[in-house]
Amino acid sequence: MSATTPSDMLSEINEVNLSYLLLAQRLLREDRPAGMFRMGLSEQLADALTRLTAAQTARLAASSQLLCRFRFDEHAILSALAEKGKAAQIHAAMLMAGQGVEQVG
Repeated sequence: MSATTPSDMLSEINEVNLSYLLLAQRLLREDRPAGMFRMGLSEQLADALTRLTAAQTARLAASSQLLCRFRFDEHAILSALAEKGKAAQIHAAMLMAGQGVEQVG
């Protein structure tokens, strides 16, 4: 197995960022309320993401920082998401729905 270089890591972060941004934009275009809920976005952040041009999206994706993060900080949510079965998925969705949405700086 070869070692990962910093350049490789940055390239992977950029790919994740672009995928995340494009997914968020698609979800918001197809069903805004559901997209906001699934991505944990505020109205203000959803507006900003949907207004981005292709060039702005590409520049934002090129950041050296990951733009996405885990929406949950609680072990209970992570555990529920990792479990199999519909009941565990419902429990995780209920826990996540109780959390606040992201706010723009």
